[in-house]
Amino acid sequence: MLENLYRELNRRAYVHPDPLEFLYRYDDPADREVVALLASSLAFGQVEQILHSVEAVLDRLGPNPAKFLVGTSPGQITRRLRGFKYRFVRSENVAALLIALRRIIKKLGSIEVGFARGIRPGDQAAAPAAMAFLGLLIDTSGNKCGYLLPSPTGSSACKRLMLMLRWLVRADAVDPGGWSCIDPAWLVVPLDTHMHRLGLAMGLTGRKSADMKTALEITTGFRQLAPADPAKYDFALTRLGIRKDMNAEKFLANWTAATNG
Repeated sequence: MLENLYRELNRRAYVHPDPLEFLYRYDDPADREVVALLASSLAFGQVEQILHSVEAVLDRLGPNPAKFLVGTSPGQITRRLRGFKYRFVRSENVAALLIALRRIIKKLGSIEVGFARGIRPGDQAAAPAAMAFLGLLIDTSGNKCGYLLPSPTGSSACKRLMLMLRWLVRADAVDPGGWSCIDPAWLVVPLDTHMHRLGLAMGLTGRKSADMKTALEITTGFRQLAPADPAKYDFALTRLGIRKDMNAEKFLANWTAATNG
């Protein structure tokens, strides 16, 4: 059933509305990783407002976001973001994140290298490196990003960061890829309310909290079906909750009938 769902829905025609669509504008991996981190960080709330907020920031960065960051002073970046506001996020939060990315790119060459520095010998999952990367972003920004970044020491499933990794690490008809620092087999399913409900209904977890432990449990379930690519089904499954022309209840009813049979 999941393979059929993947073949049916894992197409760019089904992407909109989704902040992932912004990545398709950029062929340069340097631009794409900046946009992926920005778009995923703003991916909370109603999807229409998410798209509007990401567009508002990208308009300020111009056609080459990475080049803009490297060639623009922190003061200029801060001024360029003035007036931006999205729910709990203020212009100074976005400016702090972009300035942190600027520093990482200028020092290390790319955001990917910054992430890769957190990979430890023996790692076989993205979560530890992701927590280290969050720490790097928070430290480099002076802890001024606010709601844009979750705490690396809490129990958060870090859904938005895991979403960014899916976009940048996987490469298929939907996820554009661009990073090679980790294997797709390491990815953790981005866990939001919809995926949590699906995971419970599909018997992949029994946990009631949408935290990192639950995300890892659901990922383990998918890994049994797709060991090399456990996040493979995420996009298709989330279409069932995002798009009004999809029917999650029908899928779950069929899943229950098939698994119980």
